[in-house]
Amino acid sequence: MRNYILFLFLFFGTIFSKVYAQLPDGAYMYHDGLCKNLILIKDQYISFICFDNSNKRFHYTWGGPIEGQNQNVNVLVEYNSQDSTAIGKNVLLPYRIQKDSLRLKTADTYHLYVKQKRLPQELDALWRITSRQQEGKMHDIPKTDRKTIKILVDGYFQWIAINPAQKGFYGTGGGDYQYDHNRYVEKIQFFSRDNNRVGQVLNFEGAIVNGAWHHKGKSSKGDDIYEIWSKEITK
Repeated sequence: MRNYILFLFLFFGTIFSKVYAQLPDGAYMYHDGLCKNLILIKDQYISFICFDNSNKRFHYTWGGPIEGQNQNVNVLVEYNSQDSTAIGKNVLLPYRIQKDSLRLKTADTYHLYVKQKRLPQELDALWRITSRQQEGKMHDIPKTDRKTIKILVDGYFQWIAINPAQKGFYGTGGGDYQYDHNRYVEKIQFFSRDNNRVGQVLNFEGAIVNGAWHHKGKSSKGDDIYEIWSKEITK
């Protein structure tokens, strides 16, 4: 009987520890003066973004796949716009869930990232571009080290062009999004390559076809685009 009770304690203790270590998906925000510090978490992937959209300034972004380890989250860094030497390294960040928000320790200081309003939408996922139309024909984009991924969660989006193997970071942009009845709308809040894009509202057609996201419209430059995105598997 004693051994059975011990087994139950160990079994359920293991389950509860794994549940506790699961970092909840969502968008989290911490304000530092005019700067917004945004965290996006979706499908075991995390992205940190710092920007000031009132002055149209992008500061930095970094992130990658995550694993929970008791009261810490382990980030395998896939991109870092400030420090390419950090790419490929593991960063262990202590955290606590506090009233649905996230108290996270970065740079030896805890900050409270307030969970933003839940706005679940059909496109919420971690995506990777896999096809693009050129000269009227769709062309597959082969899976190589270089990739463009896009995180969508609770009304926020971010795209990141990277090559983790070569420690390459090629640009990012993001902001707010809405998806309803095959209509996809983005409002840009940060853009690393051209701060004049901040504030733009872009309208697209969008549809999920056999699990892939078909994305059609005009880019922030005004070019016609038709892209297909597939869900990115991080494990």
